[in-house]
This record gives sequence, structure tokens and C-alpha cells, in this order.
Amino acid sequence: MLAIALLLAGCGDAAYAPSTLSPQGFGAARIADLWWFLLALGGAVFIAVMVYLAIALFRPRKPGDNAKNQRNGSRVILFAGIIAPAIILFVVFGFTVSTLNAISTPSISREFTIHVVAQQWWWEVRYPYQQIETANEIHIPAGEPVRFLLSSEDVIHSFWVPELQGKLDMVPGKTHELWLQADQPGVYIGQCAEFCGIQHAKMRFIIVAEPPEEFERWVAEQRQPASEPSESLALRGQQVFLSSTCINCHAVAGTNATGDLGPDLTHLASRRTLAAATIANNRGNLGGWIADPQHIKPGAFMPPTPLTGPELQALLAYLATLK
Repeated sequence: MLAIALLLAGCGDAAYAPSTLSPQGFGAARIADLWWFLLALGGAVFIAVMVYLAIALFRPRKPGDNAKNQRNGSRVILFAGIIAPAIILFVVFGFTVSTLNAISTPSISREFTIHVVAQQWWWEVRYPYQQIETANEIHIPAGEPVRFLLSSEDVIHSFWVPELQGKLDMVPGKTHELWLQADQPGVYIGQCAEFCGIQHAKMRFIIVAEPPEEFERWVAEQRQPASEPSESLALRGQQVFLSSTCINCHAVAGTNATGDLGPDLTHLASRRTLAAATIANNRGNLGGWIADPQHIKPGAFMPPTPLTGPELQALLAYLATLK
């Protein structure tokens, strides 16, 4: 068991291994409290059973003990087999119901509503009341409960931010509701928790919790259309972008790129990650992702973009202006 535990401990990426036992939000904290309670109770029951088993196995036996043991056995079955389990299950049931009540949806302002649409293998993020759209990076105000409307475009996915809330499945044709709250500003890792295909393990997202004033500033920036490039290389890159197959899948507000099969790129340069939080958003990674996305995420639906070296550099210069 120790060897298996050590083996499994090496399977995770420390940068993307948020723990449910390190809650940073109200919902996750209540779930962690329930987990610790169940662990303690289960451990106590296990120890009690092992102690009783040891007594039964190693207690010295005397002549004439059989009749006495039968009487004692009947009492043990009544208490340890019926009464004690009933009490334990009743306590567990009560604690569970209390936890469910505690994490039920609170009163939330309508403006704090975010619609997340899961797709193979990325997350479309819509802010209906702010009228903005982004991908794979969700900004929320810290210290405020936020309502999430969750749906799926293809198969069953599952929305999970271990440090902030429990998980909820996203079923095609259905819209489910979840709420979460980040107590402190920070960046929290989310993950699809339902196997959804070959790139399920690389279908991540991040939640950026900011002080309310910074969140409002971010919203104001996201509402703006893409800035017009001023440098010659970026202008050339804009022409490359608008004349390539990129516009069939991606949109950039303020241009004739209106594709909706892939993420909206209007403010691509302001995001921290690429490819559903698989790689950091920097020039080298972005160039590799455009040239050969299958090398990074085999099976992803984004095809390689055939560009010459100068065209790729110009395109990267243009995309760097989309802040």
C-alpha cells in the first residue's frame, strides 16, 4: 500500500494539483469539514473493530466459555451490528444534510452570473450581464458569491474547482447551476472531472479572483474591441490573420473575424495560459500552438496553420497587441 501511495503521488503535476483539503472558499471549506469528520469517524470505527477482533482472537479460552460466549455474542450483534451502526449512520446523515444546506445557493446579485459552456477540449466563458466573452480564464470578484450556469456543447463534462466548491456535471441539452466564492484574491485551478475524450486530462481552466475594483476594471477592458495595431509588423500580422483560415473558427471584436468554433481572441494577450490552461501564454508557446497544435494536444480539433516563418512572426506580433 505504501508503494502504491508513493507511485500515485508522482502522477500529478504540482503546478496543477489543487487540493480539496486546502479550501479557499466557503463551499469547499464545508465539504472539507465533512470529509475530515467522516475520516475521523471511519478511523474510530476501524480501530474499535480491530481492537475487538484482537480480543476475540487472542483472549485466553477457558473450559465452559462456549455458552457464555454465545450469550455475549448475541449482545454484540445487537449493539455492534444494529444499534451502533444505526447511530453512526444517523449522525453521518445529519452532518451531510447540514453540509448540503450550508452550501445551497445563497442570494446572489444577477450581475454576478457567468455562463460556462464546455467543449472538447476548452471552456467558453460568457458574462451575459457584462456582455463580454472569453475562454479558459474566469475572472470573479473575491469575497462575493458568483452564480455559474453550466452547459455542454458535445459530451458530458464536469466543472470542478477543488479549492472553491464541489463538482457538477455538464450535460448536453441541459443547463445546471452552481455557485462558488473565493474568500481571498488569487488564482485557482479548475479541471474537467468527467472523462470526455482523448484530451480530458488537458481540459483545465483558471479562476482569477480579484478585489472588486480590479474586477470592474477587467470588465471595462474586456468590453473594448481589439486595439488597432500601429507597428508595421503587427499590421502585416493582422492581414495574415484576416486572410487565413483562423477567421473560420475565431472571432476578434472590431474585425471581420467572427468565427465561433474556437475561443474568442479579442483579448488573447491578456490571458495567462493557452490551450485550456495547458501551457503558459508566451510568444514561443503561442507560435508552437499555431504551427502544430497536435504536438501539444493530440486529438485537438484545431488544425495546424500553414505559414511561412515571416508570416508566423508577423501573426505573433499582431496577436501580442490583443490585450
